[in-house]
Amino acid sequence: MSDSAAYAGEGDEYVPQGEDHIAERLGTITDEEAEQRAASLLAGLEDYDLDEDDARLLAQRDEDELEEEDDRVPPVLAIIGRPNVGKSTLVNRILGRREAVVEDVPGVTRDRVSYSAEWMGREFTVVDTGGWEHDAKGIHARVAEQAEIAADAADAIVFVVDSAVGATATDEAVVRMLRRKKKPVFLVANKVDDIAQEADAASLWSLGFGQPYPVSALHGRGTADLLDDVMEKLPEFSAAGGLVPRGGPRRVALIGRPNVGKSSLLNKLAGSERVVVDNFAGTTRDPVDELIELGGRTWRFVDTAGIRRRQHMAQGADYYASLRTQSALDKAEVAVVLLAVDEVLSEQDVRILQMTIDSGRALVLAFNKWDLLDEDRRRYLEREIEQDLAHVEWAPRVNISAKTGWHKDKLVPALDRALESWDKRIPTGKLNAFLGELVAAHPHPVRGGKQPRILFGTQASTRPPRFVLFTTGFLDPGYRRFITRRLRETFGFEGTPIEVSMRIREKRSRQK
Repeated sequence: MSDSAAYAGEGDEYVPQGEDHIAERLGTITDEEAEQRAASLLAGLEDYDLDEDDARLLAQRDEDELEEEDDRVPPVLAIIGRPNVGKSTLVNRILGRREAVVEDVPGVTRDRVSYSAEWMGREFTVVDTGGWEHDAKGIHARVAEQAEIAADAADAIVFVVDSAVGATATDEAVVRMLRRKKKPVFLVANKVDDIAQEADAASLWSLGFGQPYPVSALHGRGTADLLDDVMEKLPEFSAAGGLVPRGGPRRVALIGRPNVGKSSLLNKLAGSERVVVDNFAGTTRDPVDELIELGGRTWRFVDTAGIRRRQHMAQGADYYASLRTQSALDKAEVAVVLLAVDEVLSEQDVRILQMTIDSGRALVLAFNKWDLLDEDRRRYLEREIEQDLAHVEWAPRVNISAKTGWHKDKLVPALDRALESWDKRIPTGKLNAFLGELVAAHPHPVRGGKQPRILFGTQASTRPPRFVLFTTGFLDPGYRRFITRRLRETFGFEGTPIEVSMRIREKRSRQK
């Protein structure tokens, strides 16, 4: 049976025939020989129509990306005020889209939630906060704490007051808190729907933040003037921090569905009860950064709210949990996905894994409560892993107990392997030698009388590794997956997603 007959349709898997010993063959090719071959293939690309983007990609090959520079973070604007003054409505108005959850119930927004915004061509981040309550108790105390944290992390603050109600004792407490922060504060008198109500706004001069901005967040009245003035005070980049500078402690997101043991694991790693742990699923509502000494090094762990339902179905705190998990992934370099072995792998688990893959982060699977596993459950679990986790078989697996700390020392080697793969760059010569040997042993099936060829390959980026193949025609998805699989087998890439894309290029027509 020939390779061209190895599978029937474009969506099927490509099944190579016979052994090829590619790793051994690559070992016989010196780096100099590999570079010479790659240079020859690159010269051959001159016969093909390439665009400016192609030229840029080919020019940067083998150059290390400037990974040591700090991430430049857009400035941060925090929206703060007591419950039900219309903060989320104002956020939506600033964004020009309905993203912040708005319900006519005080205190619906319980978490700090960040959104990317733009005004007059400038990018900035808007942080929507829960209502700040003076002397708050219970969950309101947490909300107040989050608002204060948001103020600390902001470059400027919009303080929203209900103009129809006027300044309350709570508003006066907010004023005292904000004065301590010594940040630019813009006082917004919300719910000023027409000129007749502007007199209500004027009474707020007494709060000491200058002239109040009369605004109707619901109708948009006055928001443009507010934003024009905000832009003058916001710095070009955030002075408050934002993402951790590159080159600092490696950033790890702990994610998983609610009550899977994320907070217990973080506490065990940190050696203290620093995260609220409760048997009620979903206790953790905000990611909390924690610097932890592990394996003789410092790591930055982010503990995240669990994901409970599909995002479009989630409401209130669940909706924010999903957003915050995505935010933590955006901030992290590697994700530890916790899976509880005493429960059947669920659709939620698979979806959280897909979020991690889609975010391009390195991945470690941590199977929690392993000490509770009996033989019967172990057999079923292996079957579930085979069926539901086959697409992440490349991720390192660690069996742990978050409660007792059993095997927590196994996390560091797994994290190191995943991050090393995430950062890995294959020299262009070595990559093209690999592709040459692979295609010689297993050519792409003939389609419609034509056989697409791979002209040249280059690694476009790391974090995660992305490869671009210049080809003469479309490579079947099954064949691309085969290339991806063999890249893993040959070069490692344990614990990182890798992406293989193609650029189909035609021969340049020769002018007579």
